Amino acid sequence: MILTIYTATTMIVLAYVLGSIPSAVWIGKKYYGIDIREHGSKNAGTTNMLRVLGRRAAVPVFALDFLKGFVAVTVIELMQYDALIGQNDIINLKIGAVVAAVLGHIFPVFAGFRGGKGVATLVGAVTGIYPPAALLCFGVWLVVLMISHYVSLASMIAGCCFPVFTLISPKVNGSIAFVVFSFVIAVLLIVTHRKNIKRLKEGTESKIYIWKPRSARGAASRSQGRNPDSKS
Repeated sequence: MILTIYTATTMIVLAYVLGSIPSAVWIGKKYYGIDIREHGSKNAGTTNMLRVLGRRAAVPVFALDFLKGFVAVTVIELMQYDALIGQNDIINLKIGAVVAAVLGHIFPVFAGFRGGKGVATLVGAVTGIYPPAALLCFGVWLVVLMISHYVSLASMIAGCCFPVFTLISPKVNGSIAFVVFSFVIAVLLIVTHRKNIKRLKEGTESKIYIWKPRSARGAASRSQGRNPDSKS
């Protein structure tokens, strides 16, 4: 029993350490000579990297943030070889790993405890628990983004759909812990995006055009030229 508790605790700590890898901060400093937390929305995440440094910087950041969440949760599967651990215990431990990894991203020990919102890490972690729900949420996120061009709005709506997809899935809706977890995630996404909600109401939230037409890019560049001090 003691060894089981020790191993489970180590897995959760490892999830936090993995989550603490500040990919946006490190990539920004090493390859662009800036601390991304001092620019744009001052958020160390994919969206701010996209706004400030473009897709070439944002893609590896998203990939690394997704991967660290996925690995943090997937490694929990090793606990299935412990005779004292059942399937429900595995799910509960994975939920603990999700929380630890996301907290690591928000409060990274390797970057002065100043990180991002943890959305990409959360997506990777949820994919490690139940891929179909994550894929459905990603589909919702992509559709909303393509229609509205607001990453924050897309993230909040996709997060609110997560408990819905959980409740209609017979594979996971039997786990009370996972159902509760899905609702907690939805609420937390709303809470962590409260500044974005304010900007959406005021009409000042920045838009993201993944496949922006050339004419739109030119208009955006001219707009930035007229407002050099505008914030994302």
